[in-house]
Amino acid sequence: MTTRDRTSDKQPGEQGRRAPAGAAVLREDVTEAIRAAVFEELAAVGYARMSIEGIARRAGVGKTAVYRRWRSKLHLVLDLVSAIAVQGLPTPDTGSLEGDLRLLYEVTSRALRHPVASQVIPDLMAEAARNPDIEAALQKALREGQHGVASGIVAQAAARGELRADLDGELALDLMSGPLYWRAVVVRGALPKGYVERLTGATAAALKAL
Repeated sequence: MTTRDRTSDKQPGEQGRRAPAGAAVLREDVTEAIRAAVFEELAAVGYARMSIEGIARRAGVGKTAVYRRWRSKLHLVLDLVSAIAVQGLPTPDTGSLEGDLRLLYEVTSRALRHPVASQVIPDLMAEAARNPDIEAALQKALREGQHGVASGIVAQAAARGELRADLDGELALDLMSGPLYWRAVVVRGALPKGYVERLTGATAAALKAL
């Protein structure tokens, strides 16, 4: 039994207290260790080869600690992807359309270049083609999260008179998000020098032309 499991997920100092009948006291530090281990395991072996045993070993806990929180690796991954969707990206507010787009691209490109994200996202997208539950979770995490940011940028630009108020929101989202995700997730190469600046100018011009 590992160090984290010895207290049966009770908080330090709670060993002598009786937990409510039928309830489990789940330690947050154990939960966070498992979540971190999932991302590392996904990046290392992919979803298909990922196992509860591997996650538990990487997190330094027993399998029971994982199963107390999630009943399968699918539910574990869906929970993590949904959590990412809730966190989302903050809507930039620099005072100009070009400034907002550039900040969005800088933050997003850094996130997509992270070693874990660059391995996990393509793997889950491939798995989504075979698993409708993962597909739905990715739609929420990726598309809905980006949609909220894109809508905020468009609304701010419209209020400043830079864009039309009746701009097609779905088309705006495609224009703003598509090129960067194509580069980072499909092409998977380093961004050319000056790419973010050129993409910012091209996207701003395209949005203004709608």
